Amino acid sequence: MKRLQRLRYSKNLRDLTSEVGFSIGQLIQPLFVVEGLTRDEEIPGLGGVKRHSKDSLIKQIGTDLEMGVRQFILFQVPAKKMDSGFSYKFSDDVISQVKKKYGDSITLWVDTCLCSLTTHGHCCVLHDNGKQNLESTLLEISNLAKSYAEAGADGVSPSDMNDGRVYQIRQALDSSPVGLRHIPIMSYSTKFSSHFYGPFRNAADSAPQFGDRATYQIDVRNRTDAINSSIRCAQEGADLLMVKPGMTSIDLIQPIADKTRLQVGAYQVSGEYAALTLLNEKGLIKFDAALLETWQVFKRAGAQFIITYGARLAQSLGVTP
Repeated sequence: MKRLQRLRYSKNLRDLTSEVGFSIGQLIQPLFVVEGLTRDEEIPGLGGVKRHSKDSLIKQIGTDLEMGVRQFILFQVPAKKMDSGFSYKFSDDVISQVKKKYGDSITLWVDTCLCSLTTHGHCCVLHDNGKQNLESTLLEISNLAKSYAEAGADGVSPSDMNDGRVYQIRQALDSSPVGLRHIPIMSYSTKFSSHFYGPFRNAADSAPQFGDRATYQIDVRNRTDAINSSIRCAQEGADLLMVKPGMTSIDLIQPIADKTRLQVGAYQVSGEYAALTLLNEKGLIKFDAALLETWQVFKRAGAQFIITYGARLAQSLGVTP
């Protein structure tokens, strides 16, 4: 049974999925929290966006709330990397403290992937021969999602692009004895193997240590695979879909929405955002106007929501609260 009520569960979710107008409630601010960090670290190219300690992250969310931001997506960077049997204590502590502090005033999505947890930087568990172990990967990712939800996350967002992960996560959430059927899945359903992820990989310490991710992320030349990947996620139980990178996927947003009958968002990725900041530094662009233009183009293309490193700037740009 498709549970349409998941996206009605809170005012923030209803604002995120409102099909009338464009507001700050449809912008999602990425956050990075790093275990063991003693002071904030600037992320090169992202114009003031930082890697945070747990304490500074909580303060940053408070500042962002004052700027009208209510939607966040959290990326964790643990101190110790492993290859299986992952520990969730650090991220669970962060999630629980954030939700204890801010409660229903925010919606906290948590990126659900293994790349920042593994020693090798790939989004999966590997066999001894270096090949993907899909069964173990799905088990670890679904356990990760369940742990995040039990800690208080409002939604989980699988970004690994492994076959079957949305179905496995949905099963894990629905079978939890503590009642997690209401937790929505916002799937990175069409995610390309792209060269525009550089600043993010530095921030999340998630660059692959060998090879690349072309065997599980989508080839940028393949439109059919891109659309089918989103259809698969919809059939497996995703509540919201997403394309990434946003600008290089802009031709796919409306077709995916038409074929799946689900709302589709766009991730304005770190390389796209950094291009604006660097052009601005060279005096070649007016940053504020250009950033707003990109959001307007995403909305014109059919994006329901936008993940952007500049969500906290939206109020100053005149976006509706």
